[in-house]
Amino acid sequence: MSGLSRVREVLFGAGYTVGGVRELLGDVAGGALARDEIVPAMRATRGGSPVEVLTRLFWLQVPVPVGAVPASAIEPDALVASGLAEVSGGELRALLRVEPVEGVAGEGHVGYVVSDLKHRPGAGVPADDHVLGAGGASGNLARLVVHRAVDNVLDLGTGCGVQAVHLAARNPSARVTATDVNPRALELAAMSFELSGVAGAELLQGPLLEPVRGRRFDLIVSNPPFVVAPGGRRFTYRESGMAGDDFCRSLVREAPAYLNDGGYCQLLANWLHIDGVPWEERVGAWVDGCDAWIVQRDVQDPAEYAELWLRDSCEAGTPGYRSRYEEWLDFFERQGVTGIGFGWITLRRSERPAVRVEELRHAVEEPVGAYVDDVLDGFRKGAEFSTGCGQVLAAADGLVQEQVGPPGAEDPERIVLRQTGRLRRAAGVGTVEAGLAGVCDGTLPPEPLLDAIAQLTGMEPGQVRAHADVVLPELIADGFFS
Repeated sequence: MSGLSRVREVLFGAGYTVGGVRELLGDVAGGALARDEIVPAMRATRGGSPVEVLTRLFWLQVPVPVGAVPASAIEPDALVASGLAEVSGGELRALLRVEPVEGVAGEGHVGYVVSDLKHRPGAGVPADDHVLGAGGASGNLARLVVHRAVDNVLDLGTGCGVQAVHLAARNPSARVTATDVNPRALELAAMSFELSGVAGAELLQGPLLEPVRGRRFDLIVSNPPFVVAPGGRRFTYRESGMAGDDFCRSLVREAPAYLNDGGYCQLLANWLHIDGVPWEERVGAWVDGCDAWIVQRDVQDPAEYAELWLRDSCEAGTPGYRSRYEEWLDFFERQGVTGIGFGWITLRRSERPAVRVEELRHAVEEPVGAYVDDVLDGFRKGAEFSTGCGQVLAAADGLVQEQVGPPGAEDPERIVLRQTGRLRRAAGVGTVEAGLAGVCDGTLPPEPLLDAIAQLTGMEPGQVRAHADVVLPELIADGFFS
């Protein structure tokens, strides 16, 4: 048994999992830790049990007196031999951060990821080859990734390897390839894979898709260096060195050639809002040869964006902070940037592409990957629908109808259909659409149902069908009917 395989048994045997740490910390300490405050977590881990010691060591990054380490359960010699920790001055200290990983679709514990120690304010600027651990962005991507079975996957810009760990857990027989431009990232990803029992993963160094030229995959995922920053690449984990948002644009344009038929590419991205250019048109123009779903989840103005990433690199409060802040603002002003969008991009190789670019700021049902297939299918079905095409429709599960109007009024002023699950969209509809949602169960085509609605409402059947031809394609594309 290799050293890291033994460490995996030690960590798991001690209960050092996401569930174990969550139970240990409780809501208050866990919430504080999410805000990067460790004092409540320190109080919750002072008992000295194996899971408390490991949480202090690898999650909180606090040295533990050697005399307080339950040696038989934690085996500090194994941690030291593996390069994860050291003994210094009578204390066991973490050299690397080891985080447990929990699946996003009920899989429970799926493994561990190894990264550089978490950078905190006052610790100075990170090294340019710093390897980031699992975080909010990587969690967002993991929840987006399609749940369909795949035979071969590419994790582009793998970093600590967290996406590959998720994918290997869901597809245990798949061939996993992980790439990164940073050699240190590949070293730590290899440790993550061994700690997680991911066997046979291929690790390749190089930018964008260069390491896999001429190959095709069922699934490409990427949490890429999408940060738009002035002055080239300073931090490999977040900046590509390419101008503006060219890295994300290049990946979206090149990825279809690396996908098998029906294959997916899913990534997180930032994109620029340029004065006078609709962002939807600008980003939508990146897509070619694929179904595409581009979703803007947030927008920041140039000052907010600069502040966010200056805090991320622990530059806030340093002597060079103001000049660096000015550099970011000058850069955005020269480019005519009015804002920076953040969101998801999902591509699916298709012969008849359907493209949707939209903004969704509200909370949606997670994980999106459980139904992303249906979302893309809906775009195509909506684009091809007409009442005379013979398609059978069913109202989506969980629809509710809201009616707005004066109390006691015979007819509502407004009818709203609302999804209680999935993307939780709402749509103002008319009597015809509301009536169809009430009777459409997937057993009959819409024509006889629309004729019955016409008879009940006293409308002309031709008028009802013509109205349905106008409104139903969008409602289908939005997931109200399938």
